Amino acid sequence: MLAVGLMSGTSLDGVDAALVEITGVNETTRLELLKFNSYPFTEDVKARIKTALSVETSNVEMICSLNFELGQLFGEAVVKICQEAGISSEELGFVASHGQTIYHLPRPEKTNLRPSTLQIGESAIISEIAKTSVVSDFRYRDMAVGGQGAPIVPYSEYILYRSTESTRILQNIGGIGNATVIPKNGQLDQLTAFDTGPGNMIIDELCRRFYGQEYDRDGAHGANGQVDQEVLQSLLKHPYFTKAFPKTTGREDFGTEYVTKILDDYQLAPDDWIATATALTAETIAQAVRQFADGQTELIVGGGGSYNPTLVKMIKVALPNIKVMIQEDLGYSSDAKEAIAMTILGNQTIQRQPSNVPSATGASKPVILGKVTYY
Repeated sequence: MLAVGLMSGTSLDGVDAALVEITGVNETTRLELLKFNSYPFTEDVKARIKTALSVETSNVEMICSLNFELGQLFGEAVVKICQEAGISSEELGFVASHGQTIYHLPRPEKTNLRPSTLQIGESAIISEIAKTSVVSDFRYRDMAVGGQGAPIVPYSEYILYRSTESTRILQNIGGIGNATVIPKNGQLDQLTAFDTGPGNMIIDELCRRFYGQEYDRDGAHGANGQVDQEVLQSLLKHPYFTKAFPKTTGREDFGTEYVTKILDDYQLAPDDWIATATALTAETIAQAVRQFADGQTELIVGGGGSYNPTLVKMIKVALPNIKVMIQEDLGYSSDAKEAIAMTILGNQTIQRQPSNVPSATGASKPVILGKVTYY
């Protein structure tokens, strides 16, 4: 069956679309990536999303409109990836759309708030444009049974990466860093998954403020700067890093407000700031990974951060006894990883099979994730 997975992450780069051929279900699932592309958001769209993400600037009218606007962009991305592959979107079995996270509140500190999450990008619009069924809203059902609704990708990582020879830790570095630990010969209920902390989020925000650049291309600014150890040690005292598992985080902890605060608290040269932020990502990943290393252990890095050689080098230095690789070393695509994961989750939903991982999210039981908008 042909399917398209859509991912729009915390980095706000745009819409990632992966066209795959997928067969089987549960542990018999097999998948081949046929085509991948990323369709960047315009600066206007990106600005609207950023405004909607902030408690200080957001409003219900904006979120209401943005839900349909992003649905339009997601639907157009499906049509484009199919055209590039020489097929019609009507040939798809389904589209699996993660949506754009506007707010994630797994453990609210205010007593009048409920554990909740919100992803937007209206599935009915996607379905009408792509002329196929859409699976969306994957996080909600996990939260309905006491989970944090995140991490969302561990099931797909178990399907694609489990090994009989070594413990494998899948480290995604998008806006936020998240890790999935798959023990050697491990079963699904033995997985551990959690957010390690900031991925590219702080680095990207610093690049925007200092240089008007969306990210640190090739890790150049980080390589040119010096890590300020005193500032780094202070940043490592953020309470998130000592929280018990399961745990997730996002822009609420490490977004623009956080960057404004640390820039007010400390004075560093621009490249020294970017180097220090890069070291923060590397060290928080290393701290998380060390405790799960068991015998032969491989750390497989994916996401946009895997293309930052300065960051990858820092991770390797911090983990000398662990084999650190990137997705491409295994023949996969770092860019396409999360969009591919959506197709695996969507396939489970269509076939009425669970795909959350309670040991990772804290859910009370396995459940079928997602909602289906039939065409």
